[in-house]
Amino acid sequence: MTSKTRNWKPQTALVHGGTLRSQFGETAEAIYLTQGYVYESAQAAEARFKGEEPGFIYSRYANPTVDMFEKRMCALEGAEDARATASGMAAVTAALLCSVKAGDHIVAARALFGSCRWVVETLAPRYGIEATLVDGTDIANWEKAVRPNTKLFFLESPTNPTLEVVDIAAVASLANSIGARLVVDNVFATPLQQKPLQLGAHVVVYSATKHIDGQGRCLGGVILSDKKWIDENLHDYFRHTGPSLSPFNAWTLLKGLETLPVRVRQQTESAGKIADFLAEQPQIARVIYPGRADHPQAAIVKKQMSGGSTLICLDVKGGKQAAFALQNALDIVLISNNLGDAKSLITHPATTTHKNLSDEARAELGIGPGTLRLSVGLEDTDDLLEDIAQALKAAK
Repeated sequence: MTSKTRNWKPQTALVHGGTLRSQFGETAEAIYLTQGYVYESAQAAEARFKGEEPGFIYSRYANPTVDMFEKRMCALEGAEDARATASGMAAVTAALLCSVKAGDHIVAARALFGSCRWVVETLAPRYGIEATLVDGTDIANWEKAVRPNTKLFFLESPTNPTLEVVDIAAVASLANSIGARLVVDNVFATPLQQKPLQLGAHVVVYSATKHIDGQGRCLGGVILSDKKWIDENLHDYFRHTGPSLSPFNAWTLLKGLETLPVRVRQQTESAGKIADFLAEQPQIARVIYPGRADHPQAAIVKKQMSGGSTLICLDVKGGKQAAFALQNALDIVLISNNLGDAKSLITHPATTTHKNLSDEARAELGIGPGTLRLSVGLEDTDDLLEDIAQALKAAK
């Protein structure tokens, strides 16, 4: 990445960052669907494997199309290096497990996506890695959970699905004070509306399946950090366990990045209007949206986020029956557990994304039988408001 690239605004970097053109001078990035690479001589192969000569060795390690996606994400995130993965959960799992070993301790915010929580509290202990879950909204809880063997902090902010916001700078400062690393899942904020590395986080992960693709086409993930951490922690794990991203998916994600600012801006604007509308409806018990003044962590939102969110969390009066009736009455908004899509999507976390948690664990997170998560898409805002209004009426 050149110094000129680092000075580009996000909209420019997302169109041009990391572009690698072949001898044909193609406008759109090329898809290099290859497993291996040919060397001019046996000596050249040896030099490349030794790291004495630049170039690609095997697409499980690195690939030209995937490399373009990684470099473009670095330009957007302000990171020194990145590794793209086959899915968001591959990114989370790799970032966590490559950072710790048996006998180490992880502290994580308890408000996590169901699969992320499973990795922390079920998978990691199988390999002798201790884990403690805390209410991440209070820095005192992080401080109390620290042990002499604490090596890693992990959080989402905003969280899935209740949109809690954690003070990233405060947790990063604590991590630094004990020599630990902070991994932040930034998928709900998107790299446009929150910059965890600038706030002090050491590693950032994304499910590129969400806003980065943004059109429901493919899976992908990415891990971003400083080059030293990636070389010393992630590189060998990534190379030998093989969670690599498909070149075709990397190409699809590159196309998604080109329109990311336009999509997120429109989705956020619509989400803000819809959140305000929902807050006025008698059938809605609670609305949580990071752009509203009544958000529980509004002061932190203002400090660390440059925009609201494309997601809204709401509680419907009448519990599961009323929440299901509302979903079933929607016409434009589709029932799906994905998010960040061009199409507006709604899901019932208690029976989908967080169904494997106990009733007590869901209650701790604020996920009730009437909780719904709405991902706002690119449809006309007035059409979405009309659809939600008629669904509320039909479900009453």
